[in-house]
Amino acid sequence: MSNDRKQPHFTELVWESTEQNVPIPPRNSPEPALPKSSSKNNGKTNSTPEPSLQLQLWDTEMETPEPVTTTEGQFVTRAKELVEKTEDSALFVPFKSYWPTYGHMTGTQSRWYFYWRNEVRQGRYLKTDLSYIFLHVYELINGVGWTDPNDGYRQLNLIWEAYRESYKRLDQYLGGWIADFSFVHHLDVPLSIIVARSRGLAGDLAELELMRGLTTAPEQLTFAVLTAMSDYDISKSKFYIGEGKEALEQYIPQVVALINAYVTRKHGSNLVEMFPPGPAVMRERYLFRSAVYDISLYGYSVLIPVVRISKSPPLRSLITRLFRLTENKLRELMGYRGRLKGINVDADMDDLITRFLKREYLKETQEDKGPTVVIDPEKLERLQSDSEIVRTMLTVENMDEQDYEASELEATIGEIDPIQDSKEELLPVEVIEEAQAVSIGSEAEQFANALSPLQREALLALLDENGSQALLKLAAANGTMSELLIDEINEIAMDNLGDLIIEGEDIVEEYISMLRNI
Repeated sequence: MSNDRKQPHFTELVWESTEQNVPIPPRNSPEPALPKSSSKNNGKTNSTPEPSLQLQLWDTEMETPEPVTTTEGQFVTRAKELVEKTEDSALFVPFKSYWPTYGHMTGTQSRWYFYWRNEVRQGRYLKTDLSYIFLHVYELINGVGWTDPNDGYRQLNLIWEAYRESYKRLDQYLGGWIADFSFVHHLDVPLSIIVARSRGLAGDLAELELMRGLTTAPEQLTFAVLTAMSDYDISKSKFYIGEGKEALEQYIPQVVALINAYVTRKHGSNLVEMFPPGPAVMRERYLFRSAVYDISLYGYSVLIPVVRISKSPPLRSLITRLFRLTENKLRELMGYRGRLKGINVDADMDDLITRFLKREYLKETQEDKGPTVVIDPEKLERLQSDSEIVRTMLTVENMDEQDYEASELEATIGEIDPIQDSKEELLPVEVIEEAQAVSIGSEAEQFANALSPLQREALLALLDENGSQALLKLAAANGTMSELLIDEINEIAMDNLGDLIIEGEDIVEEYISMLRNI
């Protein structure tokens, strides 16, 4: 009995039907099969059978599907309708919503929002709730409120800057959203501020900014981005924690840019070309996470080529040494005891960094203290003598009243210009100008002979209309900085002309004609 239970059992199911002997229609037959007459009709004539109906499982003609409407799509449609809406005045009403949209606001909240938004567009960032801020940000990232993407990028950054101190959560979201905005609109903008403010985004964005900075815009490198390239944790340095923080963050990027220019001039390749990282890796980036964003605008994600430049061992080693060397130089300049050990760099690099930091730091320190008057006795005596000569030349008619002997005056004028004139009359203006020109000419010749070829090129560059830009490019191409060139030229000018020849990045007007004649 127990064995029977283990054997398989079969059940026969019988389907009852009044129709029998229904033939299967041929494949190409358009007509449905009709049942045959029963062979046993007992002599009775059957009436014409009704044709059977075939059940259609689907329609042969597809209907046009209705478009799918999303909440985000509805938000964008409504935002476009309200883009120009403003309120002349309104009272602030608190507003708290996790994903704020227009439908979440009451009438009084809406009036405040459109009043506040108009103020923000005018550059007046009134105190408000975070939900109002997010609502306006949602508008901007969905393309509402601007016509030029650069303007949208600008508005997002201004909102972030205005309210990030009041609402720390903005750093958590806006950095990534602004980066996404720059990607979908193909904006060539620095990501350094985003990296600095949004530490959680530092990975791919830091790599992108490092690559951009070291290849096309070294002058835009920032301390926060460069820390991703250094094996030296400078945040633990007592000098950085104490008095050196501001100076280190200011000068380390400038030193890296300086060495990048120096290497380019010396070897014909910048740092990235000398120490090439691996190939770019395509990274998928999901757009505007946690925002009210309509994916029909720019898609769900974008692919970004990321070069892992921070993973290049020789480049990391050099940047690390530049961090430590810069700290040592600043420690010395600021009178801080103790030095970091084991820093090995090229002697030319060491000298270049030393001269640069000494000049820049001392100049900034001097500016903080105010101008210092330094009197050179020899130059003062020479200036006094020149003044007396000019005064004498302009008052020849009153020679008898002067303390100078006539012979001394004639000898003095003879040294300046062989042209002699009557002592009874004023010297013509042309004679005076010519005499001054001869004197200046000799000094100008000495000045010109003291210039190096690069310094001559720098002066020629400054004579052009876009002098500062031309000088910047010239300095970068020759492995130095424009400020260093200007200081060197001014030192030579002081030695030979007794005056500065460049103020800021402009040639002093009275020396322009002289330089054109050199």
